[in-house]
Parts: sequence; C-alpha cells; structure tokens
Amino acid sequence: MKINKMIKSIFAPIIGLVGLVTVAFTPKVKSPVPPKTSLYDIQINSISNEPINLSEYEGKKILIVNVASKCGFTPQYAGLQELHEKYGDQLVIIGVPCNQFMNQEPGSSEEISNFCQKNYGVNFLITEKVDVKGKNIHPIYQWLTEKEFNGNVDSNVKWNFQKYLISATGELLEIFSSKTKPMAPEIIEAINS
Repeated sequence: MKINKMIKSIFAPIIGLVGLVTVAFTPKVKSPVPPKTSLYDIQINSISNEPINLSEYEGKKILIVNVASKCGFTPQYAGLQELHEKYGDQLVIIGVPCNQFMNQEPGSSEEISNFCQKNYGVNFLITEKVDVKGKNIHPIYQWLTEKEFNGNVDSNVKWNFQKYLISATGELLEIFSSKTKPMAPEIIEAINS
C-alpha cells in the first residue's frame, strides 16, 4: 500500500507534465463541412440531472469544454464565465466535468456545482460528469472527436479544459488546446467570425 502511494507520488508529476506537453498538439479543422450526424440530437443531462436539449442552441455558437476542479487549468473557469457574460448573446458555453485526467474531478454533482458557483460565480451550463475518451466515452465527445460523426476531423481530448467550438449551424469549427485561455484572441476571433 505504501509502495503504491510512493510510486504515485513519484510518477504523478511526470504524468502531469506529459499531459501539459501534449495539450498543445490539437488538430485543426481546415474548412468545416456539415456533420454526418447532428450534434443537436445527442442527449446529455445537466449537473442537476435535467435533460439538455441541444437543439435549443441552434443559431448560436457552442463552446464545449471538459472541466475539472483540481487541475492547474481550473482558474480558466473565470475566463469561461467572462466569455459567457460578454458573448452570451451569440455563444453558449457548456462545461463538461470529467474525472479521467489524474482524477482531477472526483466530486459529486453537488460538490462540482457548489465549487463552480462559490469559487468562480459560474452560471453557464454545466453537465453531468462523463467520460470524454475510452470505452465509456459519452456520445457528445464521440461526436466531437470522431470524423465519422462530426464530418471534419478526428481528435483526442488530451487534458482538462480542451475546447471545441461549434458553429451556429452545428459544424465543428475549431479545437483549442487546454493552454489556450478562454479570452484568448484566437477564441474571440473565432466567436466573432
């Protein structure tokens, strides 16, 4: 038991560093084409376990971000909230909690919700906690990461706070790495274009 803890304490920073290094390598969407499957038909629940009807957001761009409460990128919640407040008339932000990267989102739905509200004043949409990769990948992330569904590009979620921008008509427009801050010029430009 002590050996396992010791091994984890030695390798956790190395694994974290590998995750941070890989976040910069995100594929680019060249020229968006209509998806093979509609994002608006995918079912996902809110953090309070209420169904979210994604088709309600048709006509606005959507930024989908896998989020975590115990990550070096967690302060990006503040930038996401600022983005929501400044561009909410043309952009919907959807935070998707995930615990697949070094167990950095271990909390319950209530704990996640309280953390977001208390620490960052988050009032944009947060979903239920899901898997964003692997055998139990949620359909929304299957759509985001597989060309078979989104019609544009295959990608992998490298770390927490990777960002996927969807057009107002449901095409995958852009993928931003975890290192790209929510208020970065390239994100603002993509929202306004």
